[in-house]
Amino acid sequence: MTPDDSTMAALVAAARQARESAYAPYSRFLVGAALLDEHGRIHAGCNIENAAYPQGQCAEATAIGHLVLAGGTRIVAAVVVGVAAAPVTPCGGCRQRLREFAADDAPVWVADLDQVRARFTLGQLLPASFGPAHLGP
Repeated sequence: MTPDDSTMAALVAAARQARESAYAPYSRFLVGAALLDEHGRIHAGCNIENAAYPQGQCAEATAIGHLVLAGGTRIVAAVVVGVAAAPVTPCGGCRQRLREFAADDAPVWVADLDQVRARFTLGQLLPASFGPAHLGP
């Protein structure tokens, strides 16, 4: 399933809305993420900081938790929303977390409050990655 522009726009909207709920009292760096699963459902999440760094959780990790809880097993597309001078891409750890459930060709869009800033595939963000297939059946 390749998501169409309308579906990707819905993911952007969900990630923007999730960002509004972020708990980031220390960094004030709010991030939202939204994932599309293999059933066409959208799962959103926000970052959650903790005074005991680095015990916080990234928005992508929160969204993956929602996807798994709902019975999803595959990420078809992802959107991350953050506001900074450069586009806010998933951190290295979240790229690997996404890889657990997504193929190399899964679209990963990054946006701010006004526009989509960049479009990648997961393979572009995490080339030559290690994934579930490396561990066998």
